[in-house]
Formats: sequence, structure tokens, C-alpha cells
Amino acid sequence: MASGSSKKVIYAALVGNALIAVTKFAASAYTGSSAMLSEAIHSVVDTSNQVLLLYGLRQARRPADSSHPFGYGRELYFWAFVVALIIFSVGSGVSLYEGINKVLHPHEVSNPHINYIVLGVSMLFEAFPLTIAFKEFNKRRGDTPMIAAIRQSKDPALFTVLFEDIAAMSGLAIAFVGLLLAEHLNLPWMDGAASIGIGILLAGVAILLCYETKALIIGEAASQDVIDGVHTITSSNAAVMVINELRTMHMGPNDILLALSLDVDNDLPAGDIEEAIYNIELAIKAKYPDITQTFIEVQSAADHAETVWTRQDEVPGE
Repeated sequence: MASGSSKKVIYAALVGNALIAVTKFAASAYTGSSAMLSEAIHSVVDTSNQVLLLYGLRQARRPADSSHPFGYGRELYFWAFVVALIIFSVGSGVSLYEGINKVLHPHEVSNPHINYIVLGVSMLFEAFPLTIAFKEFNKRRGDTPMIAAIRQSKDPALFTVLFEDIAAMSGLAIAFVGLLLAEHLNLPWMDGAASIGIGILLAGVAILLCYETKALIIGEAASQDVIDGVHTITSSNAAVMVINELRTMHMGPNDILLALSLDVDNDLPAGDIEEAIYNIELAIKAKYPDITQTFIEVQSAADHAETVWTRQDEVPGE
């Protein structure tokens, strides 16, 4: 399940984006700025996205049942993917349409100084959730480089909000430059060009989010540190002769499924083998509480090798 810190990041972004959206729409209606309208739409999209992420967090907390025996943790991954699609289709699409229309049919922006004030206020509003998201992300990534940490992250609620906030701040800068050039160079179409720039920015963010969340939906393994740690704990048990197979899959940000196949000492009585498996599972869950579901089978290494097909088309009977 996603941590409470992810919720804090989402709520901060929700409040900030809602305030920004109202301010931008008012400024766009008053001045007729295309870039400001794109920014307003961008903020509305971000606000709705935070609502969807909160819904995803809520759905992911549902307990396992007969129809979903492994739980609902991956609901969060699905809703994060929906958020990416909305950013692309609505945020980017509308911004590109509005920008192209303004470039083809340019008109001067009235009272541009109102837009500058609104953009400045919006940057202040946006700095609040962006700071919170960065602090939380930096706390979790530790010494891991930022790009690598994003690739390794299993919490789409956090990196989605972080991407959105970065895109929002960048979009504000693009809108500011576009309005400035439109006013001082007497080139009204630059306002539309800024809107196109915002649309391209949002499309890039959406594609990146789609790529990352798709990997989570398909099923990503736990981090290599966790896998190595589980391997060490398991192999250190005297009853274990060979670890035939060790597989993990994230069912949610803090919900890992572990499957182990072990070859154990054949001379041990059944009771001792059961005790060894029990101790292995206790040790693993004590060190890695995110491993919430564990399945351990006992099988000889030779028998296991015969039942594993390394290629998908190697199916019995074909």
C-alpha cells in the first residue's frame, strides 16, 4: 500500500493546483491570453489527476477477496496510468489546439501585466507542493541518482505528482517567456507558440509516465537489494541445499509477492523441514515487511529444472 507520506504530497498538490486553476482562468478570461488559458487547463488537469490518485490509493487498500486473492494494490498503478493518459489527451491536446489556433489567428493580449502577476503568484503556489514532493522523493531515494530513483520507484503516486509539479513550474516559465516576447516584440503569435510549447511539454511528461506505470502494471520485481537480502537469508538456513528459483513482484508500492522454490536436505524429517521453512519466512518478513505474501515450495533441483521452460513456446504437448 502507498504510505501516508504519498497522501501528504498529493493533498498538497491538490490544494495548490486548485487555487492556481481559479486564478489562471480569471486572468485568461480578462486578458484573452492563449498561453494563460493553456496553463489554466493544465492546472485543472493536474487537480483532477490528484483526485484520481487519491481514489486509486483508496481502492488499493481494499483487502483481498475470492475474486482478487492477491489484493487490490495494483489499482493504484492503473489509476496512475489513467492520469498519464489524461495529461496527454486533455492537457497536451487542448494546449496544442489552443496554441495552433492562436498562431494561425493571432490577437494581442490585453492587460499583459495581469498575466505576469498571475504567473508570479502561481509560481509561489506551485513552489509549495513541488517542495514537499521533492523533499519526500529525496528522503526515499537517499544517495541514488534522481533518474535511477525514478526508474526504480514503485510508488506512482509520488513520482506522478513530482513530474506534474515540475511540468507545471516549467509551463509557467514557458507562458511567462511567451507573453513577454509577444508584448515587447509586438508578435502576438508568440503567445500561441508558448501554448504549443506547454502542450509539447505535457506530452513528454505523459509519455514518460505511461512508460513507467506500464512497467508497474505488467509487474516489476522488487529491488535488487531486497532480492539479494532474501537470497542471503534463505541460503543461510542449514536445511536449504539449493535455491531453485526466487521470484518477486510488486502488487503495490509496499506490497511484494515472493515465490521461492527450494531443494532441501533429504535426510531431514518432515517436521524439521517445516520448521526451517517457517523460520525462513519469519526472518524474511522481519527484515522486509513489504514482503506481505510468501509462497515457498520444496522440490529437488533436478525435478525443478525439468518443469521450468525457458521459452514461452516450449509448452508440453506441442
